[in-house]
Amino acid sequence: MNTIQALALGNYSDAIYHPFAGIDKEIEQIFHGKIDVRSSGDYGMLKEEYLSSYQLFISYTEFMEEKLSPSRTAALLSFVARGGGFLAIHNGISLQRNQELAVMLGAKFTHHPDFTSLPIRIREPNHRIMDRVEPFIVEDEPYRFEFNPHVQTKILAEYEHEGERWPAAWTHEFGLGRIVYLMPGHQLSAFKVEGYRRLILNAGLWAAKMIG
Repeated sequence: MNTIQALALGNYSDAIYHPFAGIDKEIEQIFHGKIDVRSSGDYGMLKEEYLSSYQLFISYTEFMEEKLSPSRTAALLSFVARGGGFLAIHNGISLQRNQELAVMLGAKFTHHPDFTSLPIRIREPNHRIMDRVEPFIVEDEPYRFEFNPHVQTKILAEYEHEGERWPAAWTHEFGLGRIVYLMPGHQLSAFKVEGYRRLILNAGLWAAKMIG
């Protein structure tokens, strides 16, 4: 059986905070043998005729000032609504600059305290995404979010910070597609943590409807 295809989009030379170089290779290796990941910095790939050959879209996009054009936004919305999987990692939530995509994502990034050590705890151990994912610790930015009250989102994992627990992973459906967001991933070291690698793999497989 042929391996399914995924498109991972990030920023290389124009990255402000989160360069895709290096991260792209880790993502490709995590899915090796399961999903064939094509990494790109070309936002021109966000066209229906290009996206139609993929089963999964992975966002590691940068927090740029410029929003996606209406045509690229529509192509991505259509891809997911028709059944495509969408996995956003850390800064990949930056697509929230387009309000339509913010609705699809289910939440907006608001701010983050200083980079620190974050214990990740499992909240929904019976969800397929959490299969064989053990609690882990990652050095990262503790992102804070504002959730859309009109989207039924399931929090899968939380991180501990300043005596409280905050969302670290969530999922919901959008049309016929599946959305997953994973909070860790500010730098390359996060993608070396075994528990997080398993979480990324499961999230991509679930979003692409290969499991669950």
